[in-house]
Amino acid sequence: MPEDEARLTPPESLLQVIDNLSRFHREHEEYYSQAPLRQAGELQARSRALKSLADRWSDVEAGEQASGIVFVGTEDLNAPGLVAESGILFMEGEGEPAELRRLKREVGMLADDTEQGGAWLAQAMEQAWEIAGSLAAFPALADLLGERHRIIANDWQSAGMQALIARLLRRALDLLDRVDFSPAALRADLRGGRKAPSYLYSASELFDRAADLMAESATLVHENERRWRMFRARVRELQSE
Repeated sequence: MPEDEARLTPPESLLQVIDNLSRFHREHEEYYSQAPLRQAGELQARSRALKSLADRWSDVEAGEQASGIVFVGTEDLNAPGLVAESGILFMEGEGEPAELRRLKREVGMLADDTEQGGAWLAQAMEQAWEIAGSLAAFPALADLLGERHRIIANDWQSAGMQALIARLLRRALDLLDRVDFSPAALRADLRGGRKAPSYLYSASELFDRAADLMAESATLVHENERRWRMFRARVRELQSE
């Protein structure tokens, strides 16, 4: 390669690094363009469960404990169809259903994982931004710098969304913690101010917004796929010269 042409092209060592990033991070992002969609679907199912309970408790009249047998289902508190869909079953003599406890535990874990993933991604994009800026020294890559910076911008935006998703999920859990889900406490609420449905509706709305952001985050990452291919194709072209 002539000396003047070499100055236009990144050194071979840098091309190898760029090729590695283009290959492995493209594959990594293929996963993260799908995983948030699955998580969003699961979160929407949890939201529907909360809305079903809130709908039921907004209208039903509080009953009395129908049996001394602790495993008997509560006729007034169980929402029609929800037991089969979600497993959430209120039983006489029992406290908060195990399925609700699991729902809250899983959402808490999702919030932690999402927050940690977003923090890692934001830090990685700080470094990627600096590296991408240094590529401006090589005219052979000049026409692709917009594409590379768009990848970084999309990932950085996704990182910010993940931080917000974690906040929304944790606040939804705070609202659910305001509700005593034991049958006795719920019946007392139904005979009084009926505050539980309002907390459930609000928590479900936060779940919904978090799910929307998960889908938007997946879309941002999915948009990067073609840009990674273009960048890697150019690197391969330069390596073959």
